[in-house]
Amino acid sequence: MIISKAQFKKDFQKKMLSLYSQEVEDSSNSEKYFALGYLVKDYISENWAKTARKYEKYGEKQVYYFSIEFLLGRLLGSNLLNLGIRNTVNDALTEMGIDLNDIEKIEVDPGLGNGGLGRLAACFMDSMASNGIPGHGNGIRYKYGLFQQKIVGGYQIELPENWLRDANVWEVRKPDHAVKVRFYGDAWMKPEEDGELTPIHTGYQEVLAVPYDTPLVGYENKTINTLRLWSAEIDSVDSGIPAGGSSFRNVLSYKREIESISEVLYPDDSNYEGRLLRLKQEYFFVSAGVQTILKQFKELGLPLSEFGEKVAIHINDTHPAVAIPELMRLLMDEEGLEWEEAWRITQATMSYTNHTIMSEALEKWPIDMMKQLLPRILLIIQEIDRRYRESFVLSTDINPSVIERTAIISDGYVKMAHLCIIGSHSINGVAKLHTELLKKQELKEFYQLYPYKFNNKTNGITHRRWLMLANPELAALLDKTIGDSWRRNPQDLKLLKRYKRDDNVQSEIQRIKLANKTRLAEYIKAKNGITVDPNSIFDIQVKRLHAYKRQLLNALHILYQYIELVTNPEFDMLPRTYIFGAKAAPGYYYAKEIIKFINALGEQVNNDPRVKDKIKVVFLENYGVTLAEMIIPAAEVSEQISTTTKEASGTSNMKFMMNGAITLATLDGANVEILEEVGAPNIVIFGMSEQEVLNYYRNGGYNSRELYNSDPRIKAVLDSLVNGFIKDIATEGRDIFMSLIDYNDEFFVLKDFDSYLAAQKRLEDLYKDRFTWNKMAIENISSSGVFSADVTVKQYAAGIWDTRMIER
Repeated sequence: MIISKAQFKKDFQKKMLSLYSQEVEDSSNSEKYFALGYLVKDYISENWAKTARKYEKYGEKQVYYFSIEFLLGRLLGSNLLNLGIRNTVNDALTEMGIDLNDIEKIEVDPGLGNGGLGRLAACFMDSMASNGIPGHGNGIRYKYGLFQQKIVGGYQIELPENWLRDANVWEVRKPDHAVKVRFYGDAWMKPEEDGELTPIHTGYQEVLAVPYDTPLVGYENKTINTLRLWSAEIDSVDSGIPAGGSSFRNVLSYKREIESISEVLYPDDSNYEGRLLRLKQEYFFVSAGVQTILKQFKELGLPLSEFGEKVAIHINDTHPAVAIPELMRLLMDEEGLEWEEAWRITQATMSYTNHTIMSEALEKWPIDMMKQLLPRILLIIQEIDRRYRESFVLSTDINPSVIERTAIISDGYVKMAHLCIIGSHSINGVAKLHTELLKKQELKEFYQLYPYKFNNKTNGITHRRWLMLANPELAALLDKTIGDSWRRNPQDLKLLKRYKRDDNVQSEIQRIKLANKTRLAEYIKAKNGITVDPNSIFDIQVKRLHAYKRQLLNALHILYQYIELVTNPEFDMLPRTYIFGAKAAPGYYYAKEIIKFINALGEQVNNDPRVKDKIKVVFLENYGVTLAEMIIPAAEVSEQISTTTKEASGTSNMKFMMNGAITLATLDGANVEILEEVGAPNIVIFGMSEQEVLNYYRNGGYNSRELYNSDPRIKAVLDSLVNGFIKDIATEGRDIFMSLIDYNDEFFVLKDFDSYLAAQKRLEDLYKDRFTWNKMAIENISSSGVFSADVTVKQYAAGIWDTRMIER
């Protein structure tokens, strides 16, 4: 879009008057933010409507990306950038005595996601719009998000994340497009005189699903897609209230029950009520979304047989798996199709991304729970399962035990990954290694049955947010050095390779990194009260806290260095600042103990004069997108140290390399492909191989106690967890010690310890040679373009969704 500074100033002043009846110079930063946000949304609106009309006019096949999370981050800066007016607005505001950065800080991160799953979904939304792919998101409008993390006394404390307290500028409530979602009741198939069966569902509770639409702005191409998020509301006080009258107390209780559906991301599933609420959430947004998609398709006037040719529904992990039986329900119960035709359409429409090989993360629901909450959906799933089993009855090539293991319903559970595989036409992993593990290990039998369904689509990140927005100085250097074509075609970053030995470019890369480190150091001082040296090595691990991601290995290495510094006069090291950011799930006790250990270690190390500031340990609370935008450009070492075979892909690894950090990694997830792109000299690899890990899991033979008894470094480190050397972790230290020794170190922290120490020493030696280090940083930046989500969604569009890109 093209707008002059004069026109923007006029529009901004007018918007301030209409909203607050006051002049810009008399307004607060909060008022300026809301006025600017609503004005930008006005700029967006015309093309938003035009995009929808364009898709309808040309009959474009549209993609609907169903995800339980969308970790968007702040949208003001992103929208200004993608509209192409960020510089104009910044200059105009500066002339008005206003700092755009101060205004942007008012915006709250939307509480719509937690980790890589949600951030991937957000990157895909940005990339689909920026590449003209007709793709929209479908999820839940959480009132409180996951939680706001506070660190008190070293412990994680969870507070409500009330991100909607001051309203959301970007959303548009669409009550006229609300739909009703049914829960509970009784369902059965009623025999008719002609022998047909009619589905009956009675005694159900209806919940009103109200959509809130958010524009997804493409980069300088006038394409505006839609993220539709659903809020649960009561239709009326008598539309489902339990028996007992409509007393004020009953009405409030019923209202509370309904609204809880869209209240919190990932409610605690450690009890039956919490698990029931999770299942209710999943069906709620899926049913609302599929109903709406079918309604919109019917408005095209096309036969239902063409539904799969005009609609692609993508299931992002197993949370939206009930989309498969829900579409079947609508096609049969509401539209009158026979099973065979409904099933053909459903399989043609659905595709599924698997995000894990960890069995505990593959959802399964008790049959009794599903029967209670979703009786009609269970009947359909049971019929899918029956027909699946029956299809192999005459086969002599398939062992009956294989059918039992791959069935949707077994052992009293409905297995959602199995439902996704059987009900979709495409199943993809998210990194080459992950996809191969699915085919050879976790989903081997499914792969043998349906080899044509399986494919790989390595995850990606949006370079617009993680480079252009998060690191504007580096972006400007790239423009100056290689031109700006990389902004539209991120693979053009490879043009930087020719400058890896250029002294001027190396000097600028180092200067920009130091400026970003200084900025982060100021934030750490203000938030944590810890003084860190920007000239020290910034070694960073930020991601969800889970045992397999091995933040513990990182912390034990820091503890090893600390012990050496205070006990070994000959030990020396370059100054290091270790930075962590991570949330642990509220019910994940062990992960919360690791957080306490990291904070206790930091408290002691940071205040021990014997360390002489060689080590600083910082845990930044409430890690999220906005904090990541400050942390990642400042990183020099990117910790990607998960147990090999456990991380499906990872995306923080891509963000760090794009900003010039050197990856310290196991050969897990997308680290394998990063190695392929940057070459062995530009990444530091350690740890067991895939085959070594799998051999231990299959055949046993690992004994962590032997390592404890034979390696004095490991013994010294682990003993310090329980002998009082680290203060204030009596319980946590004992539990961590037991997990590593008494419970045989499930994620091979001690097995990889020696290799990790050697890799850390290798990194330090590399850092001493600034020419080599800066050359490695440039190699990483220039190799990162292939990991742009733009590349990934084009592969999805061509290989899975069969939809085209609209010309810019």
